[in-house]
Amino acid sequence: MSIQQNLNTMRYPVNNQPEKSPFNAGETISEQTEKLSVLLLGSGGRECALAWKIASSPRLEKLFIAPGNGGTDAYGENIAISPLDFEAIADFSTANNIDMIVVGNEDPLVAGIYDYFSTREGSPLIVGPSKAGAALEGSKDFAKQFMVRHSIPTARYQSFTAETVEDGCNFLESLKAPYVLKADGLAAGKGVLIIDSLDEAKKALREMLDGMFGKSSATVVIEEFLKGTECSVFVLTDGNGSYRILPVAKDYKRIGEGDTGPNTGGMGAVSPVVFADKEFMRKVEERIVLPTVNGLISEGIVYRGFIFLGLIEVDGEPMVIEYNVRMGDPETEVVMLRIASDLLPLLEGAAKGNLSDMPLTEDPRYATTVMVVSGGYPGNYPKGKPICGTDNSTNAILFHAGTKREADGTLITSGGRVIACSAYGEDIDKALANSYAAADSVTFEGKYMRRDIGQDLKKMRKA
Repeated sequence: MSIQQNLNTMRYPVNNQPEKSPFNAGETISEQTEKLSVLLLGSGGRECALAWKIASSPRLEKLFIAPGNGGTDAYGENIAISPLDFEAIADFSTANNIDMIVVGNEDPLVAGIYDYFSTREGSPLIVGPSKAGAALEGSKDFAKQFMVRHSIPTARYQSFTAETVEDGCNFLESLKAPYVLKADGLAAGKGVLIIDSLDEAKKALREMLDGMFGKSSATVVIEEFLKGTECSVFVLTDGNGSYRILPVAKDYKRIGEGDTGPNTGGMGAVSPVVFADKEFMRKVEERIVLPTVNGLISEGIVYRGFIFLGLIEVDGEPMVIEYNVRMGDPETEVVMLRIASDLLPLLEGAAKGNLSDMPLTEDPRYATTVMVVSGGYPGNYPKGKPICGTDNSTNAILFHAGTKREADGTLITSGGRVIACSAYGEDIDKALANSYAAADSVTFEGKYMRRDIGQDLKKMRKA
């Protein structure tokens, strides 16, 4: 048995096991063969990619997406329900015999959707952590403390409130530029500032604590800046010690080419990642994945779902920048392409607490995605622009994000990130060529895209 197989199938004894899942835990894999009706929560490109993958499963009976977007209806039925309206979700699930709820975005998880359904008799399976587990994303201060408790490599940090703002300024003075300031709570992906000037960093700290991001920045985490190359590692875990590491991806956060300008939700992604080789991933698994999975169990935290590890490679060593408690976007738009296995049984195994015998195989091809966005994003941008050319892509898959359909069927823009153009290729060049051909075919007023997705990885490959 290989190191990877051994680490993925072992169970590690701990003193404080989490509470038992109320969702049919312990059922054997051989019994997991019935058709499943699934409700997927969310409306972005991530959810569109998940819908595409789930819809391909022979185990699927029916797929609903709440609320979905202008492209998810190609894979299931869109339902006009907010992912935060737990009562409406429960009523819909009962009326439609939903077997499993897959939570796409972080807000319902941080709000406690797992806990809500765990107290209801006959509830569907939930793919996602408990509210306590979701604090890994819901509170950056909690996440950093968790990493320290379990000796997980991360940047040096301290947390500050309005009452300790002067201490925060003093801590900034102890660091070298650039300075990293993070809102403790959820801030729609906008709560991280990287600032070159010490004076500007102090000013930003005061503004954040004064409500720049509302309640989310009532506490601010200041971190030491780490220089290196980032990548995203995704883990699906069942809460009982078994897990699967999904294909590794790299996303591109800044709006401008050459990684310039403000951060966005993501302008593109590539998988695999050239520097995430076997040795690097061995370190990731031993130093980060295992301590995270076992740390959650040892603290009695129920966690059955995705763990997103935002990593940075510093001189060949992996360190954690952040945790998220769901799949990333736009990384999902390449990761789903590279999962060759049927995803639905894996999701069911995670939700039931039994992933130990579930295989996960990867497609060896490259997958890339290029995000087509509205002009003005990530600042102010217009909506309601008609979209054309989505039927012209023959060598790519278009995952809709900020789109919706009018009553007459017209497809229009409804968000900043509009469509992720994803494609396979035998190498990174062919995959990117297919993604860009699709992105060029999609047209709407003010369309913008980065033209340098994957170029840094190509340089690493040549080196």
